[in-house]
Amino acid sequence: MRRRLIACTLLIFSAAVETCRAADPRYPDWPCAQAKVPEVSLAAVWAGPPLDDIQAKWKDDAKVSALVARLSARKTPLDEAEKSIKAFLAESASAKTNNAKLLFAGLFETMNAQRSSVMNGLERTTRRQRQEADKIREETLQLQALQSAKPRDDAKVEALSNQLIWETRIFEDRRKVVRFVCEVPTAIDQRLFALGRVIQQEME
Repeated sequence: MRRRLIACTLLIFSAAVETCRAADPRYPDWPCAQAKVPEVSLAAVWAGPPLDDIQAKWKDDAKVSALVARLSARKTPLDEAEKSIKAFLAESASAKTNNAKLLFAGLFETMNAQRSSVMNGLERTTRRQRQEADKIREETLQLQALQSAKPRDDAKVEALSNQLIWETRIFEDRRKVVRFVCEVPTAIDQRLFALGRVIQQEME
């Protein structure tokens, strides 16, 4: 049991070091191998007409706001989202350009906010993981001391051993989830670009 727990602790600190090395020095809490891009630039995902004249006006249009909410949700299949865009812009040919701009302005603002929320969550998790790693290290040293104590309190040894096994398992599970969530900002970028392209094509 002692060797197993020491091995687990070494694994945890190896993972923590790996995370720190993968992060951009400008963003020490960023845990992903992918470079952190705090916000997508409009020019990277939109080649249509300027949006300066509309800004947050999309929020004043109930139909556009509802559509933005549905299209920006990752649970909405991309092909379904594309059909919704085409149907919406086909409804009023005379206002197509304005509606297209409102729609993309809403998507751009909403999906950038989604990215920020995900990235902030990842960085909070990184800070929590560091705290957990420190706690596990301290408890491992405590366990070693208990195992070497004379007389030895087997009940305390077993209780702390079980606690360490549980905490290590949670740590590793969370690390696996982080690797998965690291893909989400890129997925949002790709979805935003794809939706923007459909909107622009419908404007032509």
